[in-house]
Amino acid sequence: MEKLEEVDLCFPQLNTSCRKTVRPQFEAVSICSLQFIVAFLTVALNLLVIISISHFRQLHTNTNILVLSLAVTDFLVGLLQMPIEIILDQGCWLLGDFICAANFSLSYLLVSVSVGNLVLISVDRYVAICDPMFYYTKVTLSRVQMCICLCWLFSAVHSSWILRDFVKRQQQNSHDFCYGDCVVAITYAQVAVDFVVTFLGPFLIITLLYIRVFVVAVSQARAMRSQIEAVTLSETEKPKKSEIKAARILGVVVFVFLLCSTPYYFFSIASEVNTIAGTSVSLWLLYCNSCLNPLIYTYFYPWFRKAIQHIFTLEILKPGSCEANIL
Repeated sequence: MEKLEEVDLCFPQLNTSCRKTVRPQFEAVSICSLQFIVAFLTVALNLLVIISISHFRQLHTNTNILVLSLAVTDFLVGLLQMPIEIILDQGCWLLGDFICAANFSLSYLLVSVSVGNLVLISVDRYVAICDPMFYYTKVTLSRVQMCICLCWLFSAVHSSWILRDFVKRQQQNSHDFCYGDCVVAITYAQVAVDFVVTFLGPFLIITLLYIRVFVVAVSQARAMRSQIEAVTLSETEKPKKSEIKAARILGVVVFVFLLCSTPYYFFSIASEVNTIAGTSVSLWLLYCNSCLNPLIYTYFYPWFRKAIQHIFTLEILKPGSCEANIL
């Protein structure tokens, strides 16, 4: 019995050690395999998006720069966060408290950046549809790049709260949890602020912007079917069909993100202590959104399918391939 008891402990030499998560072998292998497949697809598909937008000059648009930033975030989720979640699901954390807190802080950073990118994409689509005449004067490449940098900077400041409180707790030599668990305690105030800043606030902004975009798109569709369109709307004032289509596609991306993130945020609000192990299912659902985004691009964007074809056939290695017409 003693030997069996030791096997169930993460650190058998410590009385305060956590117990290992014991699952049936088939279930453990199935879950681990599925997680590795999702992580691999997330890294591979987002890498294709990054290569496509970076390489082909036709894709260097303001909207695609925002999509590129979102793809980089999703790529980092698959490369860094998902493998650590796989380790955590095995039941024991062996990388130390500081790496645990750093991982939790990185999770906050990437989620915050994703939300910020979606807000910027919504603003971009709003201006393109609702004020197309001044789109290229208001939304310039330099402004888009500056907004992306500010988004990453703000997210870094927001996520640094976790490490700050963790270092303070370490200095007091307090450890309220068993050894072998990855747990970071955060206050209700931090959870509430995170909920408002990275979910509720962006959700309201995105919803209001897309309602306005939808109303304008419907009114434009009706005007194009009416006989007085030529009098009421000039060609420079009408948003292009491609702009409306892009708004719809990116609207799907935003909707899928909100669908995947809602369980995680409501679970966080309901918990007194936010633990990575405790939010495993909802956190994996949130991370799976990073795999779904490039799948949405593949389904809706013909240019992405053409870009993938150029990549797999190694045509991008040919001189001048960056000038290829893939739109």
